[in-house]
Amino acid sequence: MDKVKITLKKSLIGCKQDQIATAYALGLKKIGDETVQPDNQPTNGKIRKISHLVEVVKA
Repeated sequence: MDKVKITLKKSLIGCKQDQIATAYALGLKKIGDETVQPDNQPTNGKIRKISHLVEVVKA
């Protein structure tokens, strides 16, 4: 199964509560945090919700 590496590039300060919850669900809490997730529809939906805060690379 394909994987994606997600890195938090911008701060969560000032973001909506649902965006903060989405970042936490992906395992991102601080700037620079990285996580590897499966490349599937639920993950892509989460990435789309916080796309302005993260950098995504196919792993």
